[in-house]
Amino acid sequence: YVNDGRPFWQYIVSSSTGCSDAQYFEEVYNYYTTDKAWHLCDPEAEKVFMALRKAGVKLAVVSNFDTRLRPLLRALNCEQWFDAVAVSAEVEAEKPNPTIFVKACELLGIKPEEAVHVGDDRRNDVWGARDAGCDAWLWGSDVYSFKEV
Repeated sequence: YVNDGRPFWQYIVSSSTGCSDAQYFEEVYNYYTTDKAWHLCDPEAEKVFMALRKAGVKLAVVSNFDTRLRPLLRALNCEQWFDAVAVSAEVEAEKPNPTIFVKACELLGIKPEEAVHVGDDRRNDVWGARDAGCDAWLWGSDVYSFKEV
């Protein structure tokens, strides 16, 4: 999907709930743009991201998501943790396509071989990043917690 992904998400909501009511869809769709639908998994995350940035490490989000990601990051009060955001719906390439990783590097002003991508999916994150020329670590295998970053 590209842009706000509404046609894709309408199909998903309708298929999974059996309800194709437009108002219902809008309520569900908009709910997932708020901090009520999401939470940060580690209370120490902000300290880690701020320490990395203070040390001069450039940080980016690389995500298979739609255009709601930026407002969601603002709602979760973590947008300022990152120097760049590469969203598949905007880049028009989803992980594992190397294009999204290359775009993230461009946004950061670095070369892919200077980047390390940390993700939780071997195919999409590790293989995709490596195909783009980045190093890649798998969360839960190569990295287990923010204390190890």
